[in-house]
Amino acid sequence: MQIRDLPFPDPGVPDARSGPRFLWWLFRNQLSGQLKSLAWGLLHFASVSALPFCVGLAIQAVVDRSGTRLALAGGVMVLCCAGNAIGDTFLHRAAVTNWITAAARVQQLLARKTALLGSALTRRVAAGEVVAVSTGDVEKIGWFVEAVSRFTAAALTIVLVCVALVVYEPALGVVVIAGLPVLALAVLPLLPRATRRADVQREKAGRATELASDTVAGLRVLRGIGGEELFLDRYRSASQEVRHAAVRSARMWSLISAIQVLLPGLLLVAVVWHGVHLAREGRIGVGELVTVYSSVMILTYPLRHFEEIAMAYSFSRPSATRAARVLALERATDTTGSRPAQAPAGDLYDPTTGLLAREGRLTAVVCGDPDAAGRLAERLGGHPSEEGTSALLGGVPLDELPLKSARTAVLVQDKDPVLLSGTLRELLDVPASGAVGAEDALAAAQCADVLAALAQGSLGADDPMDAPITERGRSLSGGQRQRLALARSLITDPEALVLDEPTSAVDSHTEARIAEGLRSLRAGRTTVVFTSSPLLLDRADRIVFLHDGEVAAVGTHRDLLHTEPRYRAVVTRETDEETAAHQDGTTAGDEATKTLGPALDDDVLGDDDVLHRLEEIEETA
Repeated sequence: MQIRDLPFPDPGVPDARSGPRFLWWLFRNQLSGQLKSLAWGLLHFASVSALPFCVGLAIQAVVDRSGTRLALAGGVMVLCCAGNAIGDTFLHRAAVTNWITAAARVQQLLARKTALLGSALTRRVAAGEVVAVSTGDVEKIGWFVEAVSRFTAAALTIVLVCVALVVYEPALGVVVIAGLPVLALAVLPLLPRATRRADVQREKAGRATELASDTVAGLRVLRGIGGEELFLDRYRSASQEVRHAAVRSARMWSLISAIQVLLPGLLLVAVVWHGVHLAREGRIGVGELVTVYSSVMILTYPLRHFEEIAMAYSFSRPSATRAARVLALERATDTTGSRPAQAPAGDLYDPTTGLLAREGRLTAVVCGDPDAAGRLAERLGGHPSEEGTSALLGGVPLDELPLKSARTAVLVQDKDPVLLSGTLRELLDVPASGAVGAEDALAAAQCADVLAALAQGSLGADDPMDAPITERGRSLSGGQRQRLALARSLITDPEALVLDEPTSAVDSHTEARIAEGLRSLRAGRTTVVFTSSPLLLDRADRIVFLHDGEVAAVGTHRDLLHTEPRYRAVVTRETDEETAAHQDGTTAGDEATKTLGPALDDDVLGDDDVLHRLEEIEETA
């Protein structure tokens, strides 16, 4: 696999049972690249390690006054230098290729998992962890995968040099063979502690990243309530913890590096001391002593790869564990689909709660528990419950549909939808049936003022559709973001549309118009709206009230206000005392119900009249 061939046609199915298994899976899936890197690494390290033998032969040839052997040593040295240059060049090329391809494979796997899980991903994994995995962790995983082949080449070279030294000069070769295992294994007792400190540092860095992401995402709210300094102090504290952890980790790795320098020096001293005695006794020549001395010095270069592979594994193992944890998340469905690819039609039903949304009707769902509402919306989007039950559309379980068909059939808009950066035209360029145009969707979502603001705020864009949208729509207000997201959902025109609090950030005037536009544009299509807004509830064909995770009541808005105290408490935000008083029929809640019903039932009333009635109700209650 070459860099120019990226992305992979199919990144494969990873072994996500653990971090080490995931690393091994990555290594196996680019075995050809690893073998190339190993071959070039052997050429490079062998050429470097052969230079001391050439120097020793040359010196001995000078001592013996042999011009032939001196020329031979010079020729071999030229070949070694050429092999060193070629091997080093192509080793670097192969190593970088392995690094990039491994990182690209991981990123493709993460992107595929994100597309598979959708909004459920951030409900199961913290946003900061997702960011850490897709950025820093990917690089660390790639580092270890590419370092394995270089380490293997270095280890094989050390073995070959030791064998050559024993054959060339047994007396000194035995000393080198006895000392090298000590050099290679001396740092092993320190690695667990260094790894633990590195893990602590990365854990604290992940928390700081998550805190920073949350602070940036909620900066508008923080400025509104004056909480910038509070969160800034929290981030300062988290940053200092990361710094202290990094210093402790660096101290341990510095100690390991110092040992890697000290022990080869001691071995070199031992070899020179023993070699000088052998030379004085006439058992070895000067050239042989220089050869062994130079070989020990050169061996410190491949020995450093033992430290590198230890560091790479220490840093990549927790990164691979985090990546494997994300990649192990499942939609709990047969993504290939055991049903035909055609999207079904019919009623949308959730067996867990008993919610039934009739085909072609606008159904409003009222639930006092936002978390329970979020889980229900997730199930309606095709993600089964913890017990494995799945929502059904037209009697067909959504988790038995191919993922593409399930998303064509049911679209879920989250409570906090994300707007990607780009122009408004690009934002609204989504897979759609073609039955709903951008102009109709924007009109139904009451985006006229949003278009005007975008046109006014963009320089050089005469058409509002060409106006830029900043990342996550941070330049827009919460209500503007909600309306643009609603327009985007309406354009897709799915068989069933699930909206979670789509108007929570808009004013009452706009909300009333959105309710009417939504009802009109989605006529004949199944629509489920999670809301507690009376303006939306009164426009719904059917209201389902959930209590303690089950359907407690079904009916129209005005009927439920009269007959279901718990529903009235959620919709009107009553206190427990007011709810108890309602049951005795002695509070102004009944008057509010009587007033609200006709106000919303009178098609002649305008938005100002409806808002005025609502204000009167709030004052009365």
